[in-house]
Amino acid sequence: MSVRLKSTVALLVSASLAGCMTVPPEEDPVLLKLADIERRLERVERVVQNDSLVQLVARVDALSQDIDALRGQSESAGFETQKMAERQRELYRDLDERLQSIESRSAGPTSNVMQGGTLSPGELPLPNGSDRENYQAAFELLKEGRYDQSAKAFEQFLVAYPNSELADNAQYWLAESFYVSQKFQDALPIFSTVINDYPASRKVPDALLKIGYCNFELKRWDQAQVALQRVVSDYPETTAARLASKRLEQLDRERG
Repeated sequence: MSVRLKSTVALLVSASLAGCMTVPPEEDPVLLKLADIERRLERVERVVQNDSLVQLVARVDALSQDIDALRGQSESAGFETQKMAERQRELYRDLDERLQSIESRSAGPTSNVMQGGTLSPGELPLPNGSDRENYQAAFELLKEGRYDQSAKAFEQFLVAYPNSELADNAQYWLAESFYVSQKFQDALPIFSTVINDYPASRKVPDALLKIGYCNFELKRWDQAQVALQRVVSDYPETTAARLASKRLEQLDRERG
């Protein structure tokens, strides 16, 4: 029963007692009526309280069901993501195998230099091959660690096929042949040629990065910093930019 109702009942009881002192309480119709009202009010309060509790329990049950549903959706999404990742790996392996097969077929017949011989200046790895076949042959020499032979092969490629669509790549890998041999002074102008002669090439960020690397190895700190910062500013969100940022940190340590 609410405080206000109880106060009202108490006042009525007091008034009744004051006016009806001669009537026994158990027979006083006013008191009997008030007692009945009090019982009814208590029942109403219990019902109201029980209804609120029922509603609260219902809300908790509904929230629990929502949580279970969300958990199920999360588990399903995680499973689907895992399946997609596995599928992507399978597709990558399949694509890599197919590319390797195509590259091996496109390489064409092998020459003596591909079998361990030497390559004379002005000689193509595959004299009767196409530009793509000779490019692939020169690249294979580079992958095998035969850097001098690779450099000669790429140099002759650029002489024989100056207008090839692979000329920018050949120029870059020619410079790389010198770079991996630690001939940094020789590699620098060739990397610069990639940037100046093939400004639209996808190899430009990598060539600029290697210019920074070469100057770093030669301890030309200022030139290295200029090249590396240009990579970061001109080609953000690329692998070359991330590598340039790391080398800039190393540069700061080297400078002290």
